[in-house]
Amino acid sequence: MLLRLDRVSLAYGSRPLLDDASLQVEAGERVCVVGRNGEGKSSLLRLVSGAALPDSGAVWVRPGARVAMLVQDVGAVASGTVADVVAGGLPEVARLRAEFDAASVAFARTHDEALGRELARLQQALDAARGWQAEQRVETVMTRLGLEGAARFEALSGGWQRRVLLARALVLEPDILLLDEPTNHLDIDAIEWLEGVMREYRGALLFVSHDRRFVNALATRVVELDRGVLSSWPGNYDAYQQRKAEQLAAEAQQRALFDKKLAQEEVWIRKGVEARRTRNEGRVRALYALREQRRARLDRQGQAQIRIAEAEESAKLVFECEHAEVAFDGRVVIRDLSTRVMRGDRIGIVGPNGVGKSTLIRLLLGELEPTAGKLRRGARLEVAYYDQQREQLDLDASVADNVAARSDFIRIGDETRHVSGYLQDFLFRPDQFRTPAGTLSGGERNRLLLARLFARPANLLVLDEPTNDLDIDTLELLEEKVSEFAGTVLLVSHDRAFLDNVVTSLLVFEGDGRIRDFAGGHAELTAWRAAQQRAARAQAAEPRRAAVPAREEAAAPAAGKPRRLSWKEQRELEQLPARIEALEADKSALEAEVADPAFYARPHAEVSTALARLAALGTEVDAAYARWSELDAVK
Repeated sequence: MLLRLDRVSLAYGSRPLLDDASLQVEAGERVCVVGRNGEGKSSLLRLVSGAALPDSGAVWVRPGARVAMLVQDVGAVASGTVADVVAGGLPEVARLRAEFDAASVAFARTHDEALGRELARLQQALDAARGWQAEQRVETVMTRLGLEGAARFEALSGGWQRRVLLARALVLEPDILLLDEPTNHLDIDAIEWLEGVMREYRGALLFVSHDRRFVNALATRVVELDRGVLSSWPGNYDAYQQRKAEQLAAEAQQRALFDKKLAQEEVWIRKGVEARRTRNEGRVRALYALREQRRARLDRQGQAQIRIAEAEESAKLVFECEHAEVAFDGRVVIRDLSTRVMRGDRIGIVGPNGVGKSTLIRLLLGELEPTAGKLRRGARLEVAYYDQQREQLDLDASVADNVAARSDFIRIGDETRHVSGYLQDFLFRPDQFRTPAGTLSGGERNRLLLARLFARPANLLVLDEPTNDLDIDTLELLEEKVSEFAGTVLLVSHDRAFLDNVVTSLLVFEGDGRIRDFAGGHAELTAWRAAQQRAARAQAAEPRRAAVPAREEAAAPAAGKPRRLSWKEQRELEQLPARIEALEADKSALEAEVADPAFYARPHAEVSTALARLAALGTEVDAAYARWSELDAVK
């Protein structure tokens, strides 16, 4: 066992974050902690890292085990070279080296016996911490993560800064690695890279994430933090979700029975004088106990009630680009874009960080004009725009004023609602209504911006990274409501599951300002790219296949008594070249079909069948070549 939390309690104010909670983590486990925003997931990681202390209970880490935490706040890291930032992950080694160097200088001058003993102690400590290999460890980790040590940390993009911070955590060679929302603000390529690195990591991993596909790829166990209690669920997020739904259904049934019994007892105790004369005092005491249980019951936090106010339909044509181009200071960000967005389209925009996704949105919405080409915008557009920087929020104004502009009521479609009830739908507590928006957490600010946007009628929904800082429950509800939205949707997101469940097509940044219009979601895009790579490998292998007859002539006889082919095997050998040729023709035709982006606009069942057939053809071709080689060696 590496880590144990034994009956740990932690509260901020009157709200318990952990209530007599227990947890064990074994070596090699990858444990994901899930729960609503504000439940205390980050506080749990801080307890494990030693940055916070519990109010009661004990946090035990195996003696000698190293714990490292991926820093969530990039701004908390001082500027400097990448090598300096990574080396900052070894503060104890740096301290010991500094003390050893100072003691060495003093001992060389005085030859004091006490200094000699201190030098021996420091050397032993450095040996135990592998401090003499610190520079080599820093270099090894930077090489593994593709980092340039001389680069300035502050000059890197957000995704590369996160990579440096991961190297800073890994250089310690921790037995327990703590990650708090590691995929936030990373693009899809960086997330998939992180998945690969974490799968190879041999220590225990304890992480918090709202990215369902990331959790499914990594987690061997899910731990839920709900109402101060930790519960453990073996398997990935999909397995947890299924079992949790079953548990909640059973819990709801038990509570309904409890509430029914309590209501019956309340009616009984309030009966008339005759009933009171004959009532059983033991039954009265039991009723008081039921009341106490009900008061102590901590109900599960409700789910946000998200509703998008829809405006009248826009014109059929929403946007049309003809060879549009956007350039800044001579650098082309968008090059030769020709595409058309129609009413009801649901389009995802994907590409690496900094490539120009937000610029494309600003172009389409009219905040930028093309430097070349043409752009037409349709009529009657009512836009709800969620910007990832949350610039539409007034952080000095109250939560209520951000939504209702100093009014007590808000109009949602045909309904007039009090602002307090509307905010409660988005899980805001009454004590938060008049507090400044600047005091909210990241997830709460996201919910506030959603509440502000969805209160205004819209027929064009533009969401720029809406999933950052949202808990999984709210994210899934947002996904459901966006899917039900009857208007047009433009979505920038790094959440692959969110993209696949919402969009019908993609605008894919492919480098040098080029944008591909692709029919399908991210899963289909991945499959199409894989098919393209297989086709390229097959084309590169053609010269090798053409050399097969030469190998046939050069085949050496088997050693010892030669085995002769049976008549059936001879016939099989004669027929194999034609069979291989036919299989490769079928495979090439299917690869060409799959390589067409329009292929993924077909029904899902048809696409899946074709991809499965393509994989089977590849296996058959390889098996036929192997069989030909085997028989030809005997001939």
